[in-house]
Amino acid sequence: MLPKELLTDFLAITSYLIVGAIFAIVPLILSSLIVKRSVGEMREETYESGMPTIGSAWIQFSVAYYIYALIFLAFDVDVLYLFPVALAYGKYVIRDFIEVVMFVGILSLAIVYAWCKGVFEWERKS
Repeated sequence: MLPKELLTDFLAITSYLIVGAIFAIVPLILSSLIVKRSVGEMREETYESGMPTIGSAWIQFSVAYYIYALIFLAFDVDVLYLFPVALAYGKYVIRDFIEVVMFVGILSLAIVYAWCKGVFEWERKS
């Protein structure tokens, strides 16, 4: 027989899982019941701001675009990390400052590496 505390823990976890599953499944069911289904030739087209598509969507992009996006994510993660750190700053000011400088330094190395590789130099193809 399991102890009462363990059973209440299992009950809490099970109830969280059930409520989470309900919150995930109910919107899917509701949207499938409410949505108006369209049929026709335009159904298979790629939606581009309401404009008819010209050419194939399967074109090759330069790797620089993807690297540029990764650099943006590095800055984005930097900002998302620094706000909570700034709020939690307090008891160990020197240690916290050193940790933030190390984090920004590591991200800066990624930026410097990309800069040295020429990611930020855009060539225009005519």
